[in-house]
Amino acid sequence: MRAGTSVGANNSEATSAISKADYKSKSYIALKEARESLYWINLLHRNGYLDDKQYESIFADADELVRIFVARCKKLDSDDPRGGVNEEISEKDYVYRNESSQSVTS
Repeated sequence: MRAGTSVGANNSEATSAISKADYKSKSYIALKEARESLYWINLLHRNGYLDDKQYESIFADADELVRIFVARCKKLDSDDPRGGVNEEISEKDYVYRNESSQSVTS
C-alpha cells in the first residue's frame, strides 16, 4: 500500500518543485514507486488476495500511471542538454511488463 500512495505524493511534490532538477527527480521517484506498485499488485494476485477481475482493473490503472511517468521522464531527458536514459527507461518498462504478464499466466 505504501508504494501506491507514494506515487501520488511524489507526483504532487513534482508539481510543486522548486527547480526543474527537483521536478525531474520527483518524477523519476514517482515512476519507480509506480513500478513497485505493479510488483505488489502482481504479488497480491498470485497469492489470491485479488481475484482476476480486481487484478486486471487495478493493474491496468497502475500500468497507465507507469506509462504516463515514462513519457514524462523521457520528455524531461530529451529536454536535458546533458542527455538522458530514454532507451534505458523504455527497455526496463518493456521487460518489466513482459515479465509481469508471464508470471501471472504461469
